[in-house]
Amino acid sequence: MNEMSPQASLLPAVVLSLVLVVWVLTGLTHAQPKASVLDFSASLGNLLPSLSRPANSSRIFYGVMFDAGSTGTRIHVYTFIQKDPEELPVLDNEMFHSIKPGLSAYADTPEMGGYTVRQLLKVAKKTVPRLEWKRTPLVLKATAGLRLLPSEKAQALLEQVQDVFDESPFFVPDDSVSIMNGTNEGILAWVTVNFLTGHLYAETRKTVGILDLGGGSTQITFLPKSKKTIGSSPDDYIARIDMLNSTYELYTHSYLGNGLMAARLAALGALGAEGLEWRVFKSSCLPKKFREEWSFGGLTYIVSGIPDGYVGYKLCYQEVLKVVKGIVHQPYELKDTSVFYAFSYYFDRAVDAGLIDRTQGGMLEVRDFKKRAKEVCNKMSKYHLISPFLCMDMTYITCLLKDGFGFKENTVLQLTKKVNNVETSWALGATFNHFQNLKIYR
Repeated sequence: MNEMSPQASLLPAVVLSLVLVVWVLTGLTHAQPKASVLDFSASLGNLLPSLSRPANSSRIFYGVMFDAGSTGTRIHVYTFIQKDPEELPVLDNEMFHSIKPGLSAYADTPEMGGYTVRQLLKVAKKTVPRLEWKRTPLVLKATAGLRLLPSEKAQALLEQVQDVFDESPFFVPDDSVSIMNGTNEGILAWVTVNFLTGHLYAETRKTVGILDLGGGSTQITFLPKSKKTIGSSPDDYIARIDMLNSTYELYTHSYLGNGLMAARLAALGALGAEGLEWRVFKSSCLPKKFREEWSFGGLTYIVSGIPDGYVGYKLCYQEVLKVVKGIVHQPYELKDTSVFYAFSYYFDRAVDAGLIDRTQGGMLEVRDFKKRAKEVCNKMSKYHLISPFLCMDMTYITCLLKDGFGFKENTVLQLTKKVNNVETSWALGATFNHFQNLKIYR
């Protein structure tokens, strides 16, 4: 989730299956009868406001999706090509850009939040041809940052964004600005990753699980192999979706307050605390001589190490354990599941700790996080310049994976920011969904 510079990536021959477009509102159920499969015979071009165009010519469509996260706002501009109305379109290109901080940082100045979105819209205007603006859908979905805010402050931010959208030259669908349900966030990411890796087309149904660690929340989604996993899980942890003539019964949950930044606050005892202007929140996960102001979600905290206390991995682990113990559910099976793709702060902190390369990513076992967490915490001075929070963050990730979700130490994680040159997030899946919802404009 670190800030990135603009970049475009060509994605030849990545087929966008319209069967994937529709499941969030129609195919996603919790402990409900199997949803019916809809008719997806309509071409993508028929789902959008029409512009005159020569017969038999290729049609190019664009979609603009804003991911308003707790630590930053990101824009994804997707380009789709449909050469024949009888054939499925192709995902051709993604333009991605992000800025910090997130919308929630402007809880008391919503106009500034709207300004950041207006600035990011410049990326869309540069990417989408002017003649296509009127038929290019513009959507923003906010995640944990706004879910953690008081409802009136979150609503004020959404209204500012809506005003910016309404003033823009793009097509603004109904419900174009909203706070996304945490469960949908996890499932959308699962669909996106498995679509891009080709697992949804495999007859073996050997899919990959996803782990997304944001600033305010964290998600886990995978396809269980054991019926005991489904039977022993709370009903709202199981979601059934229909796609490609198959029904997938997924284990999925979003933990609000267990994202990396919120977990820092919880470990420090600062989450929901009062007297922030004079209180100092101390931790053995921080360097002894460290003391500074740190902001998240529009609030500023004074945090420090313990000058005359002890530091190290064991003490830090006990501090972060309270953030996950008894809160995060452990699925019955995790040792026999397929490879998990882990992204967002899992990726960023692995890079910061020197476990993987920022450009290439890489495969790690859970034990690799544990080993490096011990090294970082027991030699804080060495890693202080990289980040004074690195010990706390690496220990929290280790604790979340082991004592939270219950992963085995040899569980393999694929750390990545992109799959087939597309950002690993829920944004592409959400774009699919909004295209399908636009059928009312045919």
